[in-house]
Amino acid sequence: MPLVSTGELVSAAQADGHGIAAFNVITLEHAEAIAAGAERAGAPAILQISENAVKFHGGRLSAIAAATAAVARSSGAPLALHLDHVESVDLLHQAHAEGFGSVMFDASKLPYEQNVQATADAVAWGHERGIWIEAELGKVGGKEGEAPLDAHAPGVRTDPAEAAAYVAATGVDALAVAVGSSHAMTERTAALDHALIGQLRDAVTVPLVLHGSSGVPDDEIRQAVGSGMRKINVGTALNTAFTGAVRAYLAENPTGVDPRKYLVPGREAMAATVAGFLALMDSATA
Repeated sequence: MPLVSTGELVSAAQADGHGIAAFNVITLEHAEAIAAGAERAGAPAILQISENAVKFHGGRLSAIAAATAAVARSSGAPLALHLDHVESVDLLHQAHAEGFGSVMFDASKLPYEQNVQATADAVAWGHERGIWIEAELGKVGGKEGEAPLDAHAPGVRTDPAEAAAYVAATGVDALAVAVGSSHAMTERTAALDHALIGQLRDAVTVPLVLHGSSGVPDDEIRQAVGSGMRKINVGTALNTAFTGAVRAYLAENPTGVDPRKYLVPGREAMAATVAGFLALMDSATA
């Protein structure tokens, strides 16, 4: 099936009051698992490659992007290709040539005015090329290399009035907001601020994005979608499933050396996790 655009999937979710799940790709097995999980669930999904994943591949985007796109095109599920958490302008500028229809440009570490200017420049560049641009306002935190962040600390969460001004000033197509989740959580214990989600939904004219969804319980995600979240990012949950399955295989087969023997259960564990999150999206409506 041809690639669909992230913008198309998010717009459909916005119109229907549903959520659309976006899953992070690190290896080929991740991409294959996401496609398999989407086919199993009979649902669309977004495959996203982060700047950190590109660094893992030696700073070279082409190979992992081409492999992920090939997996998506051979799938029977509607799948989109998204470049995630991009801080490098050079990497942003590779997106179009590598077939990405959308980019999350992340200037959230910059002071507000610099964030606005850098994001507005990224949006102008992207829109000239038909690329849908997501940005972040607030501090979700928890990514590799960042200091630990208390998602409940004062000043961390996204302010609705500032969000409205930010969207107007930058022209972004979607906004990732800080409402109580955190990246890289391995336990699903996050408690979201649903009143704030509703305020942000009413304050901005673009779809809202929840980062760090791996650490959010199912009921919290359902409520978040009901409150206005539309793109739900999942990464660590796949890695947890994959690593658990690999560890289990190696514990039972300590002399095994063929990576295919443990990559298969690892990939299957990720596919089951993807299907579970997609079923959750189907059950969560506004």
